[in-house]
Amino acid sequence: MPLDAIDRKILALLQDDGRMSLATLAEKVGLSPSPCLRRVRLLEKAGIIARYVAVLNQRAVGLPVSVFVSIKLESQREEALTKFGRAIARWPEVLECYLMTGPRDYLLRVVVADLSAYEQFLKQKLTRLDGIASIESSFALEQVKYTNVLPV
Repeated sequence: MPLDAIDRKILALLQDDGRMSLATLAEKVGLSPSPCLRRVRLLEKAGIIARYVAVLNQRAVGLPVSVFVSIKLESQREEALTKFGRAIARWPEVLECYLMTGPRDYLLRVVVADLSAYEQFLKQKLTRLDGIASIESSFALEQVKYTNVLPV
């Protein structure tokens, strides 16, 4: 779906405030509510707007530790990649998982309450998966920037 300037403005505004009323959104993009709603529905139907969420403060909910985990699999065959992806998808501690190029196969972002919680995650989940050749963990000291807003 090609995006025009109004669509892009709608997307930028909703990324900033997904709870914005339709009347306010329509006013800010220069449309009446009905055509604005029609555009929003088309953006949703096209999968451009995937979902609406509340963005939580990681520290405020007791999960201040971010760990970036590099995974090397024993095999890069399709079935091994699929099996790993299915396992990771079930674990709420893993916020992001990327299949990578380069020396590692996957990069994960894991959030936990503390070092002990990460050790438990590592021992009870990650190391129990078959097919992992190596695991390297790096702890984030400070979050310099975080956004989920795409530059549309």
